[in-house]
Amino acid sequence: MKKILLNPLWGLVALAVLVYAFASQPKYLESIKLRYFDQLIVSKPEKVNNIFTVTIDEAALEQYGQYPFPRNVYAQIIQDLYAKGAGLVVWNIMMPEQDRFGGDKALAETLAEYPVIVPYRPDVKTKNTPINPGAAIIGSENLGVLGQYPGITANVPSIDKNAAGHGIVNTEPEIDGVVRRLTTVAVVKDVLYPSLALEVLRIAAGDPNFQIKLNEFGIEKMRIPQFGPISTDQQGRIWIDWTQKSNTMSLADLKDWKTFEGAVVIVDVTAPGIANPVPTALGAVYPGDVQAAVIGTLFNGTNIQRPDWAPSAEIVLLIAGGLLIVLLSRWTYIGLGFTVLLIGSVIPVSWYAYQNYMYLLDVTAPMITFVLVALKVYGIKFIREFLEKQAIKKQFSGYCSKEVVEMLQKNPDLIKKGIKKDVSVMFSDLRGFTPIGEYYGENVAGLTQYMNGYMDTITNPILANKGMVIKYVGDASMHIHGAPIEDSRHAYTIVKTGLQMLDAVDAYTEQAEAKGLPPAAMGFGINTGEGFIGEMGSSARHNYDILGDMVSTAARLEARCKAYGVLCIIGAETYNRTKDDFFYLYLDNLQPKGKTVADNIYTALRVKGTNYEEARITHDKMHALYKERQFDAAAILCGELIGEFDGQMNKYYRMWFDRCALIKTMKLDDDWNGEWIANEK
Repeated sequence: MKKILLNPLWGLVALAVLVYAFASQPKYLESIKLRYFDQLIVSKPEKVNNIFTVTIDEAALEQYGQYPFPRNVYAQIIQDLYAKGAGLVVWNIMMPEQDRFGGDKALAETLAEYPVIVPYRPDVKTKNTPINPGAAIIGSENLGVLGQYPGITANVPSIDKNAAGHGIVNTEPEIDGVVRRLTTVAVVKDVLYPSLALEVLRIAAGDPNFQIKLNEFGIEKMRIPQFGPISTDQQGRIWIDWTQKSNTMSLADLKDWKTFEGAVVIVDVTAPGIANPVPTALGAVYPGDVQAAVIGTLFNGTNIQRPDWAPSAEIVLLIAGGLLIVLLSRWTYIGLGFTVLLIGSVIPVSWYAYQNYMYLLDVTAPMITFVLVALKVYGIKFIREFLEKQAIKKQFSGYCSKEVVEMLQKNPDLIKKGIKKDVSVMFSDLRGFTPIGEYYGENVAGLTQYMNGYMDTITNPILANKGMVIKYVGDASMHIHGAPIEDSRHAYTIVKTGLQMLDAVDAYTEQAEAKGLPPAAMGFGINTGEGFIGEMGSSARHNYDILGDMVSTAARLEARCKAYGVLCIIGAETYNRTKDDFFYLYLDNLQPKGKTVADNIYTALRVKGTNYEEARITHDKMHALYKERQFDAAAILCGELIGEFDGQMNKYYRMWFDRCALIKTMKLDDDWNGEWIANEK
């Protein structure tokens, strides 16, 4: 049974399941794919078009009064827009009811004088009589293959009659509720209506109608004669290019505006409680901004495509790539190298296809498939190797600390039941083991004696402060404070213990060097938080241990000591509890490998009666300049800090000098606040 369960061919089963899942396009996977497409679409540089959105917002309500305004006020607004140089006004406000203030006549007269495009809205039934746009259709017998609506809401007759154009406004969210595509046409009772954006193009081009050719599958061609062809899918939909930007201003500021310089001006309502924003790839935006982006997409001929062949090609890629991962896993390093290369190439290919051809090619399905198949195949391989090693390790394990034995004798439940407890954990490691090993060479007994002396040296402060040694792994150790022995100030105790361990290692080094032996040095990482503590292991062999995110974080902090050139790194929670008890220096805002968020890290110095406060002020100033992106100034202070703190931080400042030089070459996000993402443990 073990051989069956650990057979690498289970990767083929995983591949088959994943191919079926992506081929059937469940909603949650489709949503992931669409989010990736959002990133592609917004990846290109923004283009600001000669389009304005004039909003009826809170400021406009304060100036004009309660909404809706009397329509004679609308008439005056339209006149003011044209007086300010508007090229074409798009009135993105429905008016299906008579004006209760009697302003319809004034608005109709203004519409007869100035070209204004008004909206229609598809509905469950028809309200008012819409004006037939009179599209030139070839293949009108195929209208049934397009989206059909049972009714349409038009504006009051006097307004529609005098408007220059009429366009459908309708959002069609994807399965995750986000608007990414809009249809350019809609069919209501066998009459083909243009969208608002398409009508803007027609009026701007001065054409009497738009032309469309249909076949049994949908739209084959569509164009506005004076403008040119318009690319859509067979249902008449286009992907909205969200890099097409417009200008936005409040209606309240219209009186002070100089000129629109012939721009298309969309009047839209954005006041809270009146209009609701639409979820898009950019987040929530108001309908007028959606229409502005669609108009910009059509004006600039942006032809974003999801090719018909793309889904089939992606499935073929899944199958071929997955099979190669399984087959090449027989040669571990070749297979891993191929897997990394395959996964790493998917996104660049997709981005190249979009940047050069505007093709939307999915990478989420291939990447998820390749990663999961690789995890399955190599996970089984590594588990098999791990179990083989564990069988050997079992012969030499089973040792436990004196403290655990004594407490287990007194109260076994403290160990066996396990608890979730707030504790502090330290990982320590011997620095410079390589020269020590080279010094002893084949003298295993001498190396063993040296290492035993080192382990005694670091263990004595731990036991003296009632800490619990969890394990030794080679030249490294792990211990906790706060359990199983209670210590309400365990964060303070563990930092104090760490500094005492450093002093003890210094004393051990002096003794070793006096005998002509190589020096020893230690580094450690500390973190505080809740962990799961108790007896863990198999029924035959087990010991006291601790698990939890705070534990893995402490291990990663210790592993970063060498990179930062310091003897210890203290986590944020430990620092917050003890910041008044020790001399700390801020190191970085670090996101360790494997974590998703960054947090502050610190180092504790052994002061030994020296006043470091002035140097700490300079240190903090250096970091303030760094976070303000004044990297050259921060680097200068790094040079000035060399030699301060009795040289304890020299390696750090040299590293930080290089950091400043590196990061000023990087493109940082607007909300960057100094965080650094570690790419290694």
